[in-house]
Amino acid sequence: MSDLKEAVTKYWDKTPCGTGGIPLSEWNDKYFDAISKRRDELEPFIAKYAQFDRWAGKQVLEVGCGVGSDLVKFAKAGADITGIDLSPKSVCLARLRLLKYGGNCGVFQLDAEAMPFKDGKFDFVYSWGVLHHTPDTIRAISEIHRVTKSGGEICVMLYHKHSLVALQLWLLFGLFAGKPFRSLDDIFANHHESQGTKAYTIGEVRRMFAKFKNVEINVQLTPYDLRYKRNGYLPSWLGKFVPQNLGFFLIIQGEK
Repeated sequence: MSDLKEAVTKYWDKTPCGTGGIPLSEWNDKYFDAISKRRDELEPFIAKYAQFDRWAGKQVLEVGCGVGSDLVKFAKAGADITGIDLSPKSVCLARLRLLKYGGNCGVFQLDAEAMPFKDGKFDFVYSWGVLHHTPDTIRAISEIHRVTKSGGEICVMLYHKHSLVALQLWLLFGLFAGKPFRSLDDIFANHHESQGTKAYTIGEVRRMFAKFKNVEINVQLTPYDLRYKRNGYLPSWLGKFVPQNLGFFLIIQGEK
């Protein structure tokens, strides 16, 4: 494992996605309920893109499943689920969560850049806010293309470089730090979540997913764009007055 990939793993092991600030026992059902509740409150639009109910009886792979917040929903909807994550702690928590909800334990510690699955195995490959953390994002996308069935679909969320979150980061770590010419790539890589995090323009994303057909890219405004402090968010209704193309999430949907 490269030094960067090891640093990414350690970061998400320390605080698996969605668990920060939730002071409940990891062995308590309320712990997972609190994670889901906060996720649903902050990102209610996930269901619109994941379309959980569409995949009943289908083979679904989630690349970077974290503690299983979305994977559980796919399982409850009747999908035949497989989840992978680089973080051992996340995998452990996701397995425990699926057992508590009566799902299977098809969760594995694996690298998105080198998946062991056969070609064309999955009807739907889903990855929400993950691939911008792996060092070789292009390779991970190629792997997703490989394991998706012909005619299968994908849904991937990546961070948007031309967003209000990016502006917040530039103000804090660029302008106010006396470094107004510091690049967004450098700021994201060193100051947003795990080391090496990336953000992309719509044009970059379109080229990255050129192997897929009928690609649709949607920009999603998020509460993070309206954040005024770490866990403080402006009222959601203010989003009506903000251009949607400044949203932090780029959601890529397409077919193989």
